[in-house]
Amino acid sequence: MFSLINQLPNRKVGMKINTIIMRKTSLTLISLSLFIASVALSMSVANHGAIPDAYAQTNAAMLNALAANDINITNNAAASNIAITNTNTSSASNASEGLQIKRDVNYFDSSSGYLAYPSATTGKKLPAVIMIHENRGLNDYIKSMANTLAREGYVVLAVDLFKGQVAQTSQQAQQLAGSARSNSASTISNLQAAVNYVSSLPFVDSSKIASIGWCFGGGQSLQLALHSEQHPLVATILYYGTPLVTDKQQLSKIKWPVLGIFGDKDQAIPVSNIQQFKAALDGIGIPNEIHIYKGLGHAFANPSGANYAPNETVDAWQKTLEFLRKST
Repeated sequence: MFSLINQLPNRKVGMKINTIIMRKTSLTLISLSLFIASVALSMSVANHGAIPDAYAQTNAAMLNALAANDINITNNAAASNIAITNTNTSSASNASEGLQIKRDVNYFDSSSGYLAYPSATTGKKLPAVIMIHENRGLNDYIKSMANTLAREGYVVLAVDLFKGQVAQTSQQAQQLAGSARSNSASTISNLQAAVNYVSSLPFVDSSKIASIGWCFGGGQSLQLALHSEQHPLVATILYYGTPLVTDKQQLSKIKWPVLGIFGDKDQAIPVSNIQQFKAALDGIGIPNEIHIYKGLGHAFANPSGANYAPNETVDAWQKTLEFLRKST
């Protein structure tokens, strides 16, 4: 090698050596970058592991996006108020976490839901929860919440009230929610069919079925409660549900406890309406827990939204779990 270099003109030798040095330097920089990236990722995973369990579970979709090193997904979702798509969830990973996952469960006409429940039922019949999505539809964020609740020992059916459509913009979300509300008979039939479906499962205690929903889904959780004469529930949970029914005669159809989670800065639900809701429940003797978080706006429990409040979300989720335990 050295004999070959010695035969070259000095200028060519210098160029050759510089090229070799530059290539080695580039390889070194690439290796160093990869090392730094791997360390940063491991530190990120370690930090996520230190987050309180409820917080980490609530943010499952966001953490997966970060772990995939696709920060743009998170940033764009927060900017557009779009629920994050969890592309890394797999049946295998869920199975390893002790869950049975059944996607596309046909429970009503052409509507397919997402069913999750503990793998080991030990022959014991479990309580069930009908989970109702926000105005974005049955997206992966709602499915991750179904998984989270199923890990607590519940059979969870996340319903689909938008016939397979998932909104990508606020305008589309409003249109889908408006259509579901204007076709209330079909929407209620959908929810009633979901209750009948989980009741038919051999590992479900049909006398212990609750409902939970956020935003649009919170309002529909309340609507299901008002149309459950044929199959009474054991609990109704609504996170800032709209519309909020305050009429005593309508609410008198409910014969079980109600949990309401709200923010006092929610422009869609004035505090006066929340107070009327509670007063009506109290007036007709319906057990209830109504929590109004100070300084919070609408959809504060959704990690992809601008109003997201992590500490209050954890607290509200703990209240939700405790309420379900008492009710079921």
